[in-house]
Amino acid sequence: MYNLLIVDDEPLICEGLSSLLAASGISIDHIYTAHSGYEALDYLKMEQIDLLITDIQMGSMSGIELMQQAKIIKPWVQVIVISAHETFQYAQQAMRLGAKDYLIKPLNSEQLLASIRDVLLHRSRAEHSQEQILSQFNDSFRMQQPSPERARLLGRLVTADEKERAEITHELALQYSTIVSGPYFAMMKLKLDLASSKRLNSVQDGQLLHYAAMNIAEELLNEQWDHCTYQEAEQPIATLVQWSEQQYGDASADKVNQLEMIGRSLQHNIEKYLGLSAVIGISQIFKGLEFMKEMADQADKALAWSRRFPDHYVFYFGDFKWELYGDSEPDEAEITKQNNMIVERCRSYIEQNYAQKGLTLNEIAQKNHVSPNYLSYLFKKISGYNLWEYVVKLRMEESKRLLLQTDLRRYEISERVGYESPEHFSKIFKKYYGMSPSEMKK
Repeated sequence: MYNLLIVDDEPLICEGLSSLLAASGISIDHIYTAHSGYEALDYLKMEQIDLLITDIQMGSMSGIELMQQAKIIKPWVQVIVISAHETFQYAQQAMRLGAKDYLIKPLNSEQLLASIRDVLLHRSRAEHSQEQILSQFNDSFRMQQPSPERARLLGRLVTADEKERAEITHELALQYSTIVSGPYFAMMKLKLDLASSKRLNSVQDGQLLHYAAMNIAEELLNEQWDHCTYQEAEQPIATLVQWSEQQYGDASADKVNQLEMIGRSLQHNIEKYLGLSAVIGISQIFKGLEFMKEMADQADKALAWSRRFPDHYVFYFGDFKWELYGDSEPDEAEITKQNNMIVERCRSYIEQNYAQKGLTLNEIAQKNHVSPNYLSYLFKKISGYNLWEYVVKLRMEESKRLLLQTDLRRYEISERVGYESPEHFSKIFKKYYGMSPSEMKK
């Protein structure tokens, strides 16, 4: 059973699509509706959403911006975009952010239902394909490492000198031109915790788990990202993600957020399908394969940082102030001090801006010079609050004060604490306090 979220600033469209889906026979558990991107974000933060269906042009937050934020919050959410515009630029941006379809209004009911069934079926097939891999554990399955020659060449790039690197790059370009065209690259390294597996009975099982993880990475990346996944000997699985000049120049999506989105999706799916813990280290973005060693070193350092935070799984090199520590390993007191400073700055920013309409996790992270993924983790670890729960807490406390101590109406209070819709404000209020604003006023 699946949960769907429909987002459109025209209430009649939301109602019509809800009725259509409710009568479709598709295995749907719950249908949520939102009339703005900000309202939709609250549902994404509070509910388990499997499929997001969103309009492209909506008031103060577009469907593209909603997709960007949704991918930060829950990167595994599937998306179908609906639009009254056939503009290629919109469609291109939506597909680049992972939209599974782009449908033009007025919607054809059968086409929409077919698209939804296809997305949900694809999701089920992905689950089934991983089950098939796992079912082979006790069979006489011989694992062959995918593209060993490609892995060998890419591995050599890390240690090659300038002359040898030019030769290897030329050879890669001849044999695998699509994976080294770049010119912008970043590296992700994936380390499996095989000790956490209940399926590991032999060396062959360990190889198969790595093979299954590489298949999950390919399944996740193939449709949307220019990449190459490979593994050398006993090394972590490596994925080289690349962007062309045009893709890198597209300011519609933050590239670091994209990398962390991939990392979180990968970790989520490996845990879900393989029952394995996994840690992912991500390098910064470089221009040119001549920086392969730097990318590999950064990804390794990000992986190593996981020793300090065993309850976190995706680490971006740029989040850590390496220049403060030099070559020495920072002690616990230094790390704690730095992290407390990040959280306190974040808390202060939220307390000053929680009533701002359109406040997003991405904005809070940018103001504090860390990635949304790492900030969310630190804030929860140190303050005890999920970051957005803290925003809602401040909004609800202020709205309760205004409700009981002033004569302001519901829509005026909603406006003052940062909600665009009084109806949505009332839903959040009731979820938080267990009663509606009018019931509390009485």
